[in-house]
Amino acid sequence: MRNYSLNDFDAVIAIGKAGSFRAAALDLGMSTSALSNAIARLERQLGVRLFNRTTRSVSLTDAGRRFVGQVTPALKDIHEALDTVRSEQQVPSGTLRINTFATAGREVMAPLILTLLRRYPEIRIDLVTEGRLVDIVADGFDFGIRSAGLVPADMIAIPLGPPRRHAVVASPGYLDGRDRPATPADLPDHACVRTRLPNGAMFRWHFAKDGEDFHIDVDGPITLDEASLARIAVLDAMGIGYFMESDVRGDIAAGRLVRLLEDWTPALAPLCLYYPNRRNPPAAARALIDLARRNAKA
Repeated sequence: MRNYSLNDFDAVIAIGKAGSFRAAALDLGMSTSALSNAIARLERQLGVRLFNRTTRSVSLTDAGRRFVGQVTPALKDIHEALDTVRSEQQVPSGTLRINTFATAGREVMAPLILTLLRRYPEIRIDLVTEGRLVDIVADGFDFGIRSAGLVPADMIAIPLGPPRRHAVVASPGYLDGRDRPATPADLPDHACVRTRLPNGAMFRWHFAKDGEDFHIDVDGPITLDEASLARIAVLDAMGIGYFMESDVRGDIAAGRLVRLLEDWTPALAPLCLYYPNRRNPPAAARALIDLARRNAKA
């Protein structure tokens, strides 16, 4: 009897879903060449081609589609059985894959991710940050972290902290000799550091007060697509910036940045750690869930 690897079967499903070896390799945390070699080895063992490959696309053959259709339910049962065994581990171990967006990743890094790793050195974390909202089950993640309003209804969600806020800030150097904006309507008279969303659209600044809720487009000398770059520009007196409060709280406290229009930035929904309902989560997953729940009560 030939020796087959569950990882190779998982790889076939990942490639079929992603439609490319490169995308599947990223999802699986391996190199494209290693993934290609694994599939070639499996095809030799099976004696059948599972994929049609061209320089531009990859698609399942008829045999590949039948293989995926039959093996997927079996793999799900096997992985659930493995989870049941792992749930009985005395020491949590293994890799947890978490999907979130960059700002949330920065917010939860110290209180959740790094704390977990220090308590359980045998756990490994694979944290993926991206702007788009993904199906964490279909994309092979154990957990997601998003704003409460973006958590799918069929997921279990744990709030990770208090409501969050945006912060409008500028450096003392930029404000020197200028009138500070008293309302958002004053922003067109100022240079602003603009940011672009992952889908290419310009980010519009959100304000609310006394029942009035609106978004505005701002203008300025520079457009960026990452909050850490925008912070550098604002610190260097390039203009007014709009950030998550957590990204600039230290700068405000140290006097490097001055907060503006604070009464126009309302509270936002808290972040949530979310995951599918599983009867016997692995010990590592249970450790993360328990830590998140303790943090929520603190």
